[in-house]
Amino acid sequence: MSTVRIISQFPPGGRCTLYARYGEAIAATLGWPQHTVHDECRDAHGAGFPSLWVCDEAIQPADGVILSPQDICDFLRCQAVEEERLGRLCTGLQAILDDFLENWSPDR
Repeated sequence: MSTVRIISQFPPGGRCTLYARYGEAIAATLGWPQHTVHDECRDAHGAGFPSLWVCDEAIQPADGVILSPQDICDFLRCQAVEEERLGRLCTGLQAILDDFLENWSPDR
């Protein structure tokens, strides 16, 4: 079974919050265990925060800055996740990103 690991600062900032929500959705949809590791090392998409790891690999953003639902779904497709589950997950991840972009502020 694969695992989902989120590497986050504490308290979480913007991308850490977004990646935690992505991780929860992946775990819930695919039935995989998920956990968050708090780290003080800033190393986006690597060994530090913010990072989203699946199958022992940090998912890399296509734009080099922030993970998109498409980045995650493309990665999971390469991990042979079934298309039906992947479709549901991609829809859920897009809703998370849309909500984040509309509602997140650094004051929260």
